[in-house]
Amino acid sequence: MANRTVKDAHSIHGTNPQYLVEKIIRTRIYESKYWKEECFGLTAELVVDKAMELRFVGGVYGGNIKPTPFLCLTLKMLQIQPEKDIIVEFIKNEDFKYVRMLGALYMRLTGTAIDCYKYLEPLYNDYRKIKSQNRNGEFELMHVDEFIDELLHSERVCDIILPRLQKRYVLEEAEQLEPRVSALEEDMDDVESSEEEEEEDEKLERVPSPDHRRRSYRDLDKPRRSPTLRYRRSRSRSPRRSKKSHKKSRRGNE
Repeated sequence: MANRTVKDAHSIHGTNPQYLVEKIIRTRIYESKYWKEECFGLTAELVVDKAMELRFVGGVYGGNIKPTPFLCLTLKMLQIQPEKDIIVEFIKNEDFKYVRMLGALYMRLTGTAIDCYKYLEPLYNDYRKIKSQNRNGEFELMHVDEFIDELLHSERVCDIILPRLQKRYVLEEAEQLEPRVSALEEDMDDVESSEEEEEEDEKLERVPSPDHRRRSYRDLDKPRRSPTLRYRRSRSRSPRRSKKSHKKSRRGNE
């Protein structure tokens, strides 16, 4: 009874929501200690408290295929099927990044293509670091935007085969989705506009003012001394030196 999907749950992609997780992994989750002790009797409201305690993301690890708490809570959410508004709040939560990752994975598994692009693409602007556990049980460092990129482009995330996602350009051509403008493009536009403004300011600074032009014309009208005059002055002798030289010449003749 504890492992059954709730009665009023809707089928996802034409099947039971829990069947989105492969049977062998689903069985390992049911047999895990975390599922029996922490996930028993959880409701949509209590899942939030458990999600706040998460410290890493991941699927299964080890030779005997042990599930991570992140994967166990994902299956629990597929079992109880919380409302869409709760999942959106998970995704918009900026204080707890693993709560956001849990909501993003659930939205990718159960949401439509339009909802996936609408709610997951804004998370490309989240560059926080997160820990991921690989198959060997070792922890690796990655970022939130990398995890979101895997959700939108990879076939398998956290050892769960993701449903097929319709291409974005198809939805754009059908006018069901607006073209995406990345934050990098906005920054590049701002940089280009600032560079253009700087170039215009430099051009204005280079253009001389009318007063400056008048001064230049007046400077050209001023008489300048020719180098020949300077040369003659430098070669001219003083009257005292000429008298002394005259006396010397008379003494020599005597």
